[in-house]
Amino acid sequence: MARPYLLVVNGPNLNRLGVRQPQVYGTETLASVVARVREVASAEGVDVLDFQSNHEGALIDFLQQHGPSSVGVVLNPGALGHYGWALRDCVADLGRPVVEVHISNVHRREPFRHQLVLAPVVAGQVVGMGTTGYVWAARHLLELWKREGGGEGE
Repeated sequence: MARPYLLVVNGPNLNRLGVRQPQVYGTETLASVVARVREVASAEGVDVLDFQSNHEGALIDFLQQHGPSSVGVVLNPGALGHYGWALRDCVADLGRPVVEVHISNVHRREPFRHQLVLAPVVAGQVVGMGTTGYVWAARHLLELWKREGGGEGE
């Protein structure tokens, strides 16, 4: 039987993490962030499938393919969190818990960043806690999964 898996999905410009606006997003690379999440998940017997795209349709395709069978989804939609209505519809339809992550505190930035269109359809949000927010989101999703009976008998 295949091991359960957690998704870590990143939207536009997050491939530039570590070099893009380090004063806002820090200097840690996306690969390093995913490695930290993988460490946390592995300790619970869960694999991590990660994906990044600068295209909303590619994110939706990935989520539709892998989301329904996942433990849950750590999702940093990037700017799509402010206007990604198609992504919102996809997340609402997954049937699995999603935690939205934003590295910076979007509520202390430009007014257009204050609206988060995924908020009504996600299990929770981690905002403004830097890249550690990914780890907190993963821990929360793993805890939800264990409450559902995940990991028993392994």
